[in-house]
Amino acid sequence: MRGGRPWDAWLVGGGLGVAGLLALHSAVPNGVGRLGSLLETFLPWLGVAVPLLACLAALKRSVAGLLACLVPVAVWLWMFGGLWFSTPPGSYDLTVVQHNVADDNADPEGTARALRATRAGLVAVQELTPARRPVFEDVLGVSHPHRAFHGTVGLWSAHPLSEVRPVDIRPEGFPESWRRALRATVAAPGGEVTVYVVHLPSVRLGPTGFASAARDESAALLGARIADDPAVRLLVVGDLNGTVQDRGLGPLTSRLGAPASGLAFSWPAALPVARIDQVLGRGVEVTEVSALDATGSDHRPVLGRVLLR
Repeated sequence: MRGGRPWDAWLVGGGLGVAGLLALHSAVPNGVGRLGSLLETFLPWLGVAVPLLACLAALKRSVAGLLACLVPVAVWLWMFGGLWFSTPPGSYDLTVVQHNVADDNADPEGTARALRATRAGLVAVQELTPARRPVFEDVLGVSHPHRAFHGTVGLWSAHPLSEVRPVDIRPEGFPESWRRALRATVAAPGGEVTVYVVHLPSVRLGPTGFASAARDESAALLGARIADDPAVRLLVVGDLNGTVQDRGLGPLTSRLGAPASGLAFSWPAALPVARIDQVLGRGVEVTEVSALDATGSDHRPVLGRVLLR
């Protein structure tokens, strides 16, 4: 056998397989080990397989293999090209920075200063411990005099806050001390907007698969709360411990609009591979989200720009 023919079937199958997983990821079952959610957490990274297949096709002189690589490229661009290449509109009414500051952060003051330097109108944080809270208060208090806290989540605002209240999104069996969501109304320059600051339960990858049941239950509780909220303009800002493609967050994300621009991988901070820190909206348009430089946390902050319709 000569040329790339013995490899053609394998390479064509590989290219079409990658395209299929991208386009039909929702068909991957979630019943065993939540494999579907695991795939969707890292979905954009399936694109890495394309240059590997293309190099192998070139090495084996497989024209069919090279042509097959065009299919996953087209699918990837259709799904993620807008986030990667699009230019967001220059105008916006509100900026919000979201950051899980980490309860073991060795440099809370430096982290707080980095958040203040963004000049965002809203600063939302998670894993804010009682011991670290005064540090953030000292740094952010002057520029963001309005604030709200519940458990380990907090919101600092340059604009007045009202109707501040806790939100119970505890999964079954979690203690009452587990307090990770609040709601507040912000008197932003472009009009009032309701903001939820949230931190969904963590997920783990282990021998039994992708353990996300508690997170999924919490997302469903929050989604129901969002559905019942009469606010015309609404933002959900927080560490959702999942990407917007993850079906486990569907009861929540299906009710909200995702940013139109920016992949903005935020976790882990040293080498981000997924955006699990989110700025999502209803009745507003989140035009862009971008990841910022690492702080003392294991997450990177993300900055969202919002148009108030």
